Amino acid sequence: MTVSRAEQRAATRRALLDEGRRRFAAEGYHHVVLAEVARAAGVTKGAAYHHFDSKAGLFRAVVREVQQELGERVATEAERHEDLWEQLRAGCRAFLQAGTDPAVRQILLTDAPTVLGWDEWRAQDEEASARHLAEALTALTEAGIITGQPAQPLTRLLSGAMNEAALWIARGGDTQAAEVALDRLLAGLRTPA
Repeated sequence: MTVSRAEQRAATRRALLDEGRRRFAAEGYHHVVLAEVARAAGVTKGAAYHHFDSKAGLFRAVVREVQQELGERVATEAERHEDLWEQLRAGCRAFLQAGTDPAVRQILLTDAPTVLGWDEWRAQDEEASARHLAEALTALTEAGIITGQPAQPLTRLLSGAMNEAALWIARGGDTQAAEVALDRLLAGLRTPA
């Protein structure tokens, strides 16, 4: 069976992304050398530059992929529940638990904000997961489960708090304690019965 050029390009790109992700998670952005990623992926340095232009380009693509996977993981956990409130809690807990994942910890929480810059990192976060949080909060407000308020400021506050908590967990903080604190924080949003 003959492999097409498009399939070869896709395989090369996938190999670079996989090796880049492994190294960025294990070593941190500043210790990774693109030529070494290419060699370990079994491709030339020229191929790496063709697909990503630079180490920063590879990192940007890895960040986008890790953020997308995290957003999907959070959405999957939320969708396991029928109740809107339980969906919010499950999604938030899944995000916190992601702080134990080495790729999330090093790539998303530690390196991405400094390497990409705050604005680009936030824009990618918005695209991958913050919009889901805003949608959930809007649905809860419309259902009268949480007190009526604009979704955007609340989304930013919760997203920031969860990013900090996930980073704390990633650095050895107690996941269970963070989840208890999160439940108390979320409970304060509920409309009084």
